[in-house]
Amino acid sequence: MPCKRPLTAALAAGLLLSAAAHADEGMWLPGQLPDIAQQMRQAGFRGDARALADVTRPPLNAVVRVGGGTGAFVSSDGLLLTNHHVAYGVIQYNSRPERDIIDAGFIADGRADERPSNPDFRVLVTVGFDRVTDEVLAEARGLDGRAYYDAVEAAGKRLVADCEQGDEVRCSVANMDYGSDFYLIRQLELRDVRLVYAPPRAIGNYGDEIDNFMWPRHSGDFTLLRAYVGRDGRPADYSPDNVPYAPPAHLQVARNGLHAGDYAMLAGYPGTTFRHRTAAEFDAQVRQVLPQRVAVFDALIAAVEAVGRDDAEVRTRYAAQLQTLKNRRKRAAGELEGLVRSDAVRQRRADEDAMLAATRGDDARDIAALQMVLAQGNAAGEGEQLLELIASQTQMLRSALLLERLRIESAKPDAQRERGYQQRDHALIEGVLRQAQRRYAPEGEKALLTVLLGRYQQLPDAQRLPAFDAAFGRTPAALASALDALYAGTTLGEEAQRLSRFEAARAAQALADDPLVALAGPLVAAQLQAEDARKTREGEQLRLRPAYMRALVAWRASQGRAVYPDANGTLRVSFGRVEPLAPRDAVAYAPVTTVAGIVEKHTGQTPFDAPAPLLDAIARGDFAGTDEPTLGSQPVNFLTNLDTTGGNSGSPVLDARGELVGLNFDSNWESVSASWWFDPRTKRAIHVDMRYMRWLMAKVYPAPALLEEMGLPTR
Repeated sequence: MPCKRPLTAALAAGLLLSAAAHADEGMWLPGQLPDIAQQMRQAGFRGDARALADVTRPPLNAVVRVGGGTGAFVSSDGLLLTNHHVAYGVIQYNSRPERDIIDAGFIADGRADERPSNPDFRVLVTVGFDRVTDEVLAEARGLDGRAYYDAVEAAGKRLVADCEQGDEVRCSVANMDYGSDFYLIRQLELRDVRLVYAPPRAIGNYGDEIDNFMWPRHSGDFTLLRAYVGRDGRPADYSPDNVPYAPPAHLQVARNGLHAGDYAMLAGYPGTTFRHRTAAEFDAQVRQVLPQRVAVFDALIAAVEAVGRDDAEVRTRYAAQLQTLKNRRKRAAGELEGLVRSDAVRQRRADEDAMLAATRGDDARDIAALQMVLAQGNAAGEGEQLLELIASQTQMLRSALLLERLRIESAKPDAQRERGYQQRDHALIEGVLRQAQRRYAPEGEKALLTVLLGRYQQLPDAQRLPAFDAAFGRTPAALASALDALYAGTTLGEEAQRLSRFEAARAAQALADDPLVALAGPLVAAQLQAEDARKTREGEQLRLRPAYMRALVAWRASQGRAVYPDANGTLRVSFGRVEPLAPRDAVAYAPVTTVAGIVEKHTGQTPFDAPAPLLDAIARGDFAGTDEPTLGSQPVNFLTNLDTTGGNSGSPVLDARGELVGLNFDSNWESVSASWWFDPRTKRAIHVDMRYMRWLMAKVYPAPALLEEMGLPTR
């Protein structure tokens, strides 16, 4: 269905004026693209922008959500291209110390050899996108606080329940512009996803954290998966009897590449940006949130590395989690450095002050009230961040908390249950409980909790929950004793024990006794109290932020600045061109790297330990059919000025004709802070050149059947 976003007068004015700003800035909703068709044509686009407004038509219906990132179908038999790091959990899930496919890579020996993903891994194909603002806000008008929040939630749940009649689609309600606009999204949920091709670690993650967010780059960060469905064509759990999914469209991998100045376009599912947040929120991010985040990630990384140093099994089980922690740590550090370097807080405050001076009436009153609500939330401090990490970075404690909350919610009518715990969510919860087995070791989990709860113990009294003090004590010694007792006594490390309690929890029955299960009771009760206060604040923000957005959109339109909603996990399109980078005085980088850089970086030691087959192939110099003639070598990665953020990993990069020329996988260090502050001088995105993927699959780690399936030369 067309993703056409109705435009307010202020937003329409902003779109018309945005060409005077930076034409390459913006994560545009597909429905906005016809309104900026002229800018796209000026940038070099050769297609019809109106076709891009419809998420159910090519090429956008070939672009899908894959795990926590993006991907694209590249064959009519469900072959799916995404990043190596997006699929890293799938690779790790299928890896064993005796057959380490993380290091060695994997090429399926025919479709029968394709390996199932972890049970909670999903591919989502967007099949509908409809505006439902009036329906969502109908019962909320005139309310405030928790009542406003509950009215919006209830309306969203009703819309989702109606949408999900039948089991073929998964629906959600997306909040645009912070409570100003709402859209009902329908997505086909593909649950049987299998690993087809993964390059070795030293290709897919060449340079690891040293090169992460850096340019020049030389990474083959790609992986091929395949989506399957039941024989009736409907989404199904894994079964050997399933058949490849037939996507509505797939992208054609290009045979040629791009050059400096050439048009490029990217489609994907960017996670979250914060460019329209208040100056106070910018300030809190720089002074509090990011420094805390860097410190806790440093400690978690050190803990995981220490416990796995002499244990190959632990290293394998925590490989994906460690990779994610390192990425999040470096992103937080880069974001902090970038915001300070660009003086973003001062610039945002000056912009906001000017906006407020031009704002009158009810909007001015509501904005003042919003500032007070945000100050209250900021007082919660580091506590909320640590509690979220305690749940998300553990497996057994997470399982216990999940089971107890499911038990509580299952006693309610389904429509009144918390999102994430309704009947529609049971399959995902079961998947989380099943996959825990391969990502857990008692010593690893205790090490993570020692870091997180140790920091929690040091928080001021107002930021701690008494139930956590009672459970873990107030000293390091008490914490160590509590963790030893809990993990010595728990049986949740056995899959059967978790799943039997899952059956009881979904029926709202008492859970069989276990130390972690017993602990979860008071902890979840305390979390529910904290959640009530948080939802009250969020209800006020939902009610008041639209006033801020109206003022901001009007102000930016009057200044000729780009207007687009902050990213929120929905399908977006950005466009621009291949462009070099000059981040500092007397420093300039070309926009394309070649295999020569792999050899130059190679040390034989991780993370610059290029595999021997790759080095031998480079030495042979057989790049015919995939080379870049102007460079006389095999291209690897290239730069564009496309507007991206987290979640855009795996996004296909298209040329002016709509062919797949690149795969987005990273940003440069100077632009990590772009989720908050866009600077066109330094914002670049880093992509795998599809010619490098083709060369690897043809001449280094051959997969001729897959190349043929994608309509590409096999040599």
